[in-house]
Amino acid sequence: MSTSESSSARELLAVVVIGAGQAGLSAAGQLLRKGLEPWEDFVVLDANDGPGGAWRHRWDSLTFDAAHGIHDLPGLPLETPDPAEPASRVVSRYYGTYEQDLGLPVVRPAKVESVVHHVEQGAPTPETAPNAAPNAAPSEHGTFTVTTADGRTWRARTVINATGTWDSPYIPYYPGIAEFTGRQLHTRGFTAAEDFTGQRVLVVGGGTSALQFLLQLDAAGAHTVWSTRRAPDWTDHFFDSSWGVNVEASVSARTTMGLPPLSVVAATGLPVTDQYLAGLASGVLISRGPLRRITSTGVVLDGPGPDGGPVPSQGPVADRLLASGGAAAGGLVHVPALPGRACTALTTEDPLTTWETPVDVILWATGFRASLDHLSPVHIRERGGGVVMAADGVSVAKSPGLFLVGYGASASTIGATRAGRRAAVEAVRAVK
Repeated sequence: MSTSESSSARELLAVVVIGAGQAGLSAAGQLLRKGLEPWEDFVVLDANDGPGGAWRHRWDSLTFDAAHGIHDLPGLPLETPDPAEPASRVVSRYYGTYEQDLGLPVVRPAKVESVVHHVEQGAPTPETAPNAAPNAAPSEHGTFTVTTADGRTWRARTVINATGTWDSPYIPYYPGIAEFTGRQLHTRGFTAAEDFTGQRVLVVGGGTSALQFLLQLDAAGAHTVWSTRRAPDWTDHFFDSSWGVNVEASVSARTTMGLPPLSVVAATGLPVTDQYLAGLASGVLISRGPLRRITSTGVVLDGPGPDGGPVPSQGPVADRLLASGGAAAGGLVHVPALPGRACTALTTEDPLTTWETPVDVILWATGFRASLDHLSPVHIRERGGGVVMAADGVSVAKSPGLFLVGYGASASTIGATRAGRRAAVEAVRAVK
């Protein structure tokens, strides 16, 4: 069956995979290895026009050498791409090759709008089994109906959801955010640093994306200001395999309790690379403190002192490095005072003196949330927004037959690969 002929599956499929990024492709490849037939037993639904997942939307200035590594898909080594080539092109080409070589049944564009779970007749429900434990799952998997934006439907015994986070950008609320007259954009809307040459840009966020933006904007001639909610979480820990296992374990501990996953940097910290050390020494990667509120033409920070000059703590690791000369970076150079004016807090509960500085642009490098709105009919979210995951890290405790990959501990490319394989194994086991 070709992609064009697969508009709506009338038969009951074994598995529908939603998403064709790292996790979704890893799952699809494992389904093949487990003996499932493409198109007859499973399909992969992708909202994009072509291969690459979220990577195809990344800005061209994010080159492969700055992308913090892409883990190999099972059975197809990435080899050594040109480090200066945009990561979006490298990954899109790599994913496309994987799809073609394996003959994966990818349907695109197919943006999923809803997933509905139908419990099989006779399976207990809260009404028919009132003495069951709270949130107890039905003993039978039932079936799922997956519907796309153009009205096509697929029915399946199991669903592997691999939709990632790219479609759910997060911008926190700050007083005055609606009154700002300059430009505001999120990581998702960034295209090129040269768009901001000569402008004063506030970058908000404590992750590696914020670091990359700051360095690129500075190189393009923009005037940058960095704001973080707390001191940046720099770490000089060696990133080895045991470190990665420990990070995944800490994230899994939250998701098995139904708590929302923390940001990546909250679990990993910011690596002290030579590039970032140089940024610290130059002052570009110096946080000027938390953002308190936004005015029509600027922002109010509580990091600078009364003259806009002192630099707040950058955390124990960075403070130690800067005080000792920053190794090869040569130590911290003079960080100029922020232009603007001192101002008092708006409320008596917040009496600190703050500093208002003018900005033309606010770039929100504040991360993403899991893209799970299409799963709302299945009612898997807890009151706090998280999802209770089983001990295997991929099974949704409240909905047998539904698997989440690229969520929580499997949000990284290496974690997504492992989770995709694991979800495929569990889906085949559930079907059989």
